[in-house]
Amino acid sequence: MDILKKPVITEKYTMLGEKLNKFAFRVSPTATKEEIKSAIETLYGVKVVAVNTMIYPGKAKSRYTKRGYVSGKTTRYKKAVVTLKDGDKIDFYGTV
Repeated sequence: MDILKKPVITEKYTMLGEKLNKFAFRVSPTATKEEIKSAIETLYGVKVVAVNTMIYPGKAKSRYTKRGYVSGKTTRYKKAVVTLKDGDKIDFYGTV
């Protein structure tokens, strides 16, 4: 599936997953909330209650090295926070 890139696994979203049943994914920048909802429901077999999306702009980064000043930009990406129905869970570590 082209819509879901990868899950966001951080301390913050692990805690939100345990307490509030919310999980985060990096998604395609052109994906809509309905596409994200259907992709998660088919891939993980859960019922999605709500989808919230955020678009993060690229940040300008620079540093000074031996070869001189190097500047660049991080990539722009879209993140989706998905709320699941009570009782449903997504286990990212099930195959580890």
